[in-house]
Amino acid sequence: MRVGIIERLVNTVGRHTLYLCALVGNFAIFLFKAVRSLVTSRPKFEKFFFQSNRIGVESALIVMLTGTFTGMVFALQSYIGFQRVGGEQFIGVVVAMGMIRELGPVMTGLMVTGRAGSAITAEIGTMRITEQIDALVTLRIDTFQYLVVPRILAGIAIVPCLAIFSMICGIAGGYVVCVYVLGLSPEDYVNSIKNFVELADVQSGLIKSCVFGLILTWVGTYKGYHTHGGARGVGKATTQSVVFSSITILITNYFLTKLLEQM
Repeated sequence: MRVGIIERLVNTVGRHTLYLCALVGNFAIFLFKAVRSLVTSRPKFEKFFFQSNRIGVESALIVMLTGTFTGMVFALQSYIGFQRVGGEQFIGVVVAMGMIRELGPVMTGLMVTGRAGSAITAEIGTMRITEQIDALVTLRIDTFQYLVVPRILAGIAIVPCLAIFSMICGIAGGYVVCVYVLGLSPEDYVNSIKNFVELADVQSGLIKSCVFGLILTWVGTYKGYHTHGGARGVGKATTQSVVFSSITILITNYFLTKLLEQM
């Protein structure tokens, strides 16, 4: 009886391990094909700018709103803690560091994933189930250069720009709360940021944003490209894309933070 339980446990662990290895391998091969297509064929700049507009410009408003209210809430919570130890003059640097190094890039990645990453998966997935991708292959069109590469490059290039807006709006939102709601000194808020925030902090946030842009477009194009099962399959692939991208961004954020801390 006990041997049977152990055998089933080993089989379950082994099956899930093999599935995970196959999934990681498929994702890696997909990215390799995209990179190979990028270096072996002429880039389609018009599609790159079009996707940059769809991923970046159309997501700017929601990113700025999210950044603003994240900074406002962060300032309020920081005030509660610093008030107890008499350190209200350091709220500015805490809000700025939090928005620049962590909250700005992460919230931008999650918001763009929910808005643009899902759209990428749905669009390519619809093309797959309606056999439009097969038609492109029949016409000898490089589907990776046509569908995948512009979206990945646009994500890597435009998400850091969105993260900058999120950082600025978050710091501005914290300023409004500290000065006009909590009645703190605006000079303390601004001077603490000037004295303690460094260029390396901004670089760290932008590096994270580039990686998050790669992740959300990579996952979105992969899930869309391998969609099957009709309209229901498109919905399933879209949901999986958002969930997997969000989880991957949060996990990657920890390792990036640890890596950039040592640089």
